[in-house]
Amino acid sequence: MLKKDLVDRVAKAAGLTKKEAADAVDGVFDAITQALRSGDSVLLTGFGKFEVRERKARVGINPKTLEKINLPATTVPAFKAGKGLKTAVK
Repeated sequence: MLKKDLVDRVAKAAGLTKKEAADAVDGVFDAITQALRSGDSVLLTGFGKFEVRERKARVGINPKTLEKINLPATTVPAFKAGKGLKTAVK
């Protein structure tokens, strides 16, 4: 599913125009992004949790040269599915 498909479904389900639905979807994505950027997590009960995780520094391998390289610590976004989403997908 592409973003435009999601917008179409939101527009149909909520009785909105595609422009209004696109603004709503963009607003949700922006809100989640801003929360994660500030270090907060976003919990959508029954759906899942978006959070920021710290990835430790580690040694990796360059697949071309098989040379060991040091990968620095970094911050990455993560999503953990909630019980409702897991049940719906099964």
